[in-house]
Amino acid sequence: MGLDEDIVSTCAAFCSPVAKNQYLVGSPDCSGVGCCQAPIPAGLDFYLLQFRRFNGSWSGGPVTVYIVDADRLSSYRMDEMQASALPAVLEWVISNSTCQSNSTTSPECRSSNSFCKNSTTFLGGHRCHCSEGYDGNPYLVDGCIDIDECKFPENYPCFGDCNNTIGGYLCQCPLGFEGNASIPKGCKDVDECVHPHAYSCYGICKNLPGSFQCQCPQGTYGDPTTKGGCINITIKNSFPGSKIALVASGGFILLIVALAAPFITHKIKVQRVKMLKEKFFKQNHGLLLQQLISQNTDIGERMIITLRELEKATDNFDKTREVGGGGHGVVYKGILNLHVVAIKKSKIVVQREIDDFINEVAILSQVNHRNVVKLLGCCLETEVPLLVYEFISNGTLYHHLHVEGTISLSWDDRLRIVLEVARALSYLHSSTSMPIYHRDIKSSNVLLDDSLTAKVSDFGASRYIPIDQTGVTTAIQGTFGYLDPMYYYTGRLTAKSDVFSFGVLTMELLTRKKPFIYRSDDGDGLVSHFSSLFREGKLADIIDPQVMEEDNGDIQEVGALAVVCTKLKGEDRPTMREVELILENLRLKMHTPSCTKPCSREHIPAQGVVTQEVSRQYTMEEEIMLSARYPR
Repeated sequence: MGLDEDIVSTCAAFCSPVAKNQYLVGSPDCSGVGCCQAPIPAGLDFYLLQFRRFNGSWSGGPVTVYIVDADRLSSYRMDEMQASALPAVLEWVISNSTCQSNSTTSPECRSSNSFCKNSTTFLGGHRCHCSEGYDGNPYLVDGCIDIDECKFPENYPCFGDCNNTIGGYLCQCPLGFEGNASIPKGCKDVDECVHPHAYSCYGICKNLPGSFQCQCPQGTYGDPTTKGGCINITIKNSFPGSKIALVASGGFILLIVALAAPFITHKIKVQRVKMLKEKFFKQNHGLLLQQLISQNTDIGERMIITLRELEKATDNFDKTREVGGGGHGVVYKGILNLHVVAIKKSKIVVQREIDDFINEVAILSQVNHRNVVKLLGCCLETEVPLLVYEFISNGTLYHHLHVEGTISLSWDDRLRIVLEVARALSYLHSSTSMPIYHRDIKSSNVLLDDSLTAKVSDFGASRYIPIDQTGVTTAIQGTFGYLDPMYYYTGRLTAKSDVFSFGVLTMELLTRKKPFIYRSDDGDGLVSHFSSLFREGKLADIIDPQVMEEDNGDIQEVGALAVVCTKLKGEDRPTMREVELILENLRLKMHTPSCTKPCSREHIPAQGVVTQEVSRQYTMEEEIMLSARYPR
């Protein structure tokens, strides 16, 4: 009953010596004899229990009462419940609001894999739930986590090979079997002998579980896996009754069999290796890659490289051929078709890394820019996929910049390198068929060739963004110190996320400070400290002394560009195209000779107007780098 003792739910029970403690809770039998049950209406703040005796039927003995979630109530016996706790659920909703009209979302459902559902009680309100295939907390960013259905076969039956996918799972029969892997004994053995041409058997075929055996018919010998490979054994008895001729013929036959045995064994091994390569090809999403490159025949013809070619190019992946490694794999140096190449063997340990590998192939196969590392091809015939790049001989920008000693790259080289990185990002954002966001711009991902030309590399974390979208919500990837704080806190990836990382890279080139470990005396990170000094007119306190000595008046403008690129709000940052034009103008001014006489037209910078506009913008710089103060 309610707080004012109005009865809102009731039931009556009568004692029976025969039926004592023998009824199931929640069953139709629990309706008055030995036990009874009454539902608690939704929406009550208080609920008072009272027991009353009818006509002396209650002797005053012990009475047991349980408050239990009705949906969880099943086959608990009353005598079993006395020593254990039963599940009870507190029903709650986000009151005074409902899901957005014509939508299944609400501001409270922060996870990208969640949905909103209005409450069906008279209280109104709504609740958030994780999408199908996800579990966790829908009220947190990335709170709904993909369920690995393969770890719970009792809930997601799979009687074959189980592969977890994003938001679901893939259940398929093992190699050599076909059918429905989701039911017991649903995978049936493939009878390879029914399809001799598909499985290359032109002799006597014997089906085996998951495989088959092929041999030449009696009276023949040779290779049963090739058409016409089985040859008749002809014994010509030139001398009837002559044992010598028979023994000689038998010896000849044994010799032929002995010579043919290694050949047959080799063929079987080759067939097995071929089948294994096909298995790895499918496992490594080869069909998806074929679909991605099929629209461009030029890419398709040069993309696929065999394992044998790569083994020859690297001396079977000799340890001495290793030239580097990183978060996505080990890199080998090799010679392929008289060209020096870099071969990356990916460290595939989880499904997401396989997706990253295919993502990198799909992106780089369609990129052609002098400041982006060139992808030459890939190999899918091994358990671990392989990528083949042009070989960049001079290491990374990080190693050139952070060398021991006082002398590093010249200021002219640094300004040219940052311009080349800006050109590459501007191309990725604006000139490809679909915009590409790199997501991990940093000095260790910029390679330098013999002439110190910059090449942007490592596209494992990159994303395509449809042209009709300004951004996309995705899992956070990148490197702390370079990571856009708005992307980090919201999960919203835009082109301005790369602009922020580029601004940090520019500060690194100006200061020779490592963004991921730098802390000022006040505990500020590189971005916050650099911006504060710029605003106070003390930028020289943090600039690399070598740069100060080589300065020709451009440090303040480059510093201002770095500051505006790292503004907290993405809409306050320039685009990479605008950054490219500004740096082009600065480089042009650096290499324009000074005039002692009236200058001719060719000596006048072509983009002076751009410089004036940029300068006015930088003088209005504000301190909004709050996120950079937090430890990364």
